[in-house]
Amino acid sequence: MIEKLAGVIAGPRTRWVTLIAWIILAAVLSVFLPAVGEKEQSNAPNLEVDSPSVLADQLIKEKFPSSSGIPALIVWHREGGLSDDDYSLIQKTTQHIVENPLKEQGEVVPLHQLPLPALEAFASEDGTTLVQPIAFGENAETEVLKENIEEIKSIIGDASGKKPFEVAVDDASELSVRVSGPAGISVDATDLFKGADVSLLIATVLIVLVLLLLIYRSPILAIIPLIGVGFAYAVTSPLLGWMAGEGWITVDAQAISIMTVLLFGAGTDYCLFFISHFRQELTRENDKMKALKRSFKDASGAIAMSGFTVVLSLLALLAAKYGAYERFAVPFSLSILIMGIASLTLVPALLSIIGRASFFPFIPRTEFMEQVRAGKKGKTYRKPNPDKKLGSKIGSLVIAKPWMVVISSVVILGILASFSSQIKFTYDLLSSFPKDMPSREGFEVISKTFTPGDLAPITVVVQTDGSNANVADKLAKVALVDHVQEPKQSIDDPNMLSYSVILNTNPYSQEAMDTIPLLRVAAETELAGAQVADPDQKVWIGGQTATQYDSKELTDRDNSVIIPLVIGLIMVLLLAYLRSITATLYLIGTVLLSYAAALGLGWIILHYFMGVDAIQGAIPLYAFVFLIALGEDYNIFMISSIWQKKKTMPLKQAIKEGVSETGGVITSAGLILAATFAVLASLPIQVLVQFGLITAIGVLMDTFIVRPFLVPAITTLLGKKAFWPAKVELVEESKQTSNH
Repeated sequence: MIEKLAGVIAGPRTRWVTLIAWIILAAVLSVFLPAVGEKEQSNAPNLEVDSPSVLADQLIKEKFPSSSGIPALIVWHREGGLSDDDYSLIQKTTQHIVENPLKEQGEVVPLHQLPLPALEAFASEDGTTLVQPIAFGENAETEVLKENIEEIKSIIGDASGKKPFEVAVDDASELSVRVSGPAGISVDATDLFKGADVSLLIATVLIVLVLLLLIYRSPILAIIPLIGVGFAYAVTSPLLGWMAGEGWITVDAQAISIMTVLLFGAGTDYCLFFISHFRQELTRENDKMKALKRSFKDASGAIAMSGFTVVLSLLALLAAKYGAYERFAVPFSLSILIMGIASLTLVPALLSIIGRASFFPFIPRTEFMEQVRAGKKGKTYRKPNPDKKLGSKIGSLVIAKPWMVVISSVVILGILASFSSQIKFTYDLLSSFPKDMPSREGFEVISKTFTPGDLAPITVVVQTDGSNANVADKLAKVALVDHVQEPKQSIDDPNMLSYSVILNTNPYSQEAMDTIPLLRVAAETELAGAQVADPDQKVWIGGQTATQYDSKELTDRDNSVIIPLVIGLIMVLLLAYLRSITATLYLIGTVLLSYAAALGLGWIILHYFMGVDAIQGAIPLYAFVFLIALGEDYNIFMISSIWQKKKTMPLKQAIKEGVSETGGVITSAGLILAATFAVLASLPIQVLVQFGLITAIGVLMDTFIVRPFLVPAITTLLGKKAFWPAKVELVEESKQTSNH
């Protein structure tokens, strides 16, 4: 049945139909549907609508409209102290902005109307810095904010006749200007991802192409997987763009960047798994179509199973409540699904069309063909000794000394895994960005010359009963609070007050986030006796720090839900495919161990060698989903080979040959997959650097420790028990000996 399907897909009459069908499909979708990049949302919400900070920000917007909006902070700084000319420039800029409002511009402090002594009072104590806030609409798009910031740069540049945005912030002789605050950070973050998309795609394609050429030394073979991935991307992109346009999904730049890497890395792997089977069959069969059908029969099950494992694991992200996780689910799973289909349809069709020439100049031939070819050249054909292959030597070691292999592998991975318990996490937005990013430079100036919390104050709204509750004093006594500003009164409720709480530390740091529950307790304690309509609604806390606190809470919740869900889904799939509880358990266990070891080694490199104090809180879940799903891919391919071979040979021999047979292709695939994820480490965004590094490490551990050593050694030790509860009749060792 499976061989007939191969004939339908890649037969002499149908292979061109398959190729043309893919071309038409990609062309039609690309013409009539938008590319996914056109539907990216740079400011898609991550929190649920009922998250405390979201409710608070909505209340602030309704009850205290003058306090709402997205603030841009213009940071005027001269290391040697602001001059009269600098203050004059600040006033000219302010007057221009007031008289010619920017898009969705809100409240602007009229600095141009102040006398010089009053204006100087707005500067820092050392006189080096003045921070000018300009609020924009709450729902202002990032593109609008970007246009406004560019306009501000133009206004200041024209008024000064210089380029203060290009002056280094530590330059003592010149005025430097930066735009920071939520608006500046949002624009800079979007620009980082937009700039990363093209460079990431080019770098990924180049590294895959170079590795394929180095490993297989065949220009045609190097192009075939890239063609498969290219068509898969050409189909996936418009489908995702259409779904996003219909409002079914939300896509952002980060998801698309990682999807590109995943598609090229995992997609190339699937193509190579099929190509390797085809090459093996070409050494046994003269007829390329028969070889293609047999390779399809042998490879299709494992490719489909591994692809299905990854698709389901990634779809599990739909259970996430944090938006950044949930937005990954559909793009990632759909791209792998389409890539799996391409590897079992388009790639076989291409191989059928090109045939043995796909492997030029190292064309695989049968032993008879090699003998004839050698005879024509007047040479004697020497059959290669498979026992001299590295994979065969590893297989021999595994079956000869399984206990040594298991113990040494577990010790190495266990030691590395122990370092994962030392990892510190951060949800600090700014720490993800390069130190020379304008908004981060602006923040650094503010933190040195003003109270750091001025960058993003925490807003505490309280509902009182008109009594003189001393909320401000209670809030001021909370650790890390520098001061509390005078309260503002709601536009329609005199008993609802808003307090702006300024911290004495980075408002994006973990320490700042820890103050959110403390502030809530302080306010609720002070209002404990207040008689209000809804006793459960007395305190609301908004602002960027509160948003990050809620992000951490949702992330912790998603970790506790998605990690067990992914493990459960993979266990069900492995049980259905292998029909062995024992094998399922140790395959899952080994990948979990390598995941923990990858986190540990990643932390060693990031912390002790790269000086990273804490990794982004999203990294463990990102890395887990990818490493567990992709790690099982390699286990499935190798164990499938062992399972097939044990039907005709003793188990130990099946293990040895299974390791040898899959060694080359899995090593190649692992190197390519790890390299594609490592490309992320070249980007100037720390969350992607950390994710790319840890994932690449995990893939390499699966490739060089778990797959060739640990899993086959455990299988050797378990023997028949590896197949439990299935009753398997194994071929006896003596039978193999007699056959020889």
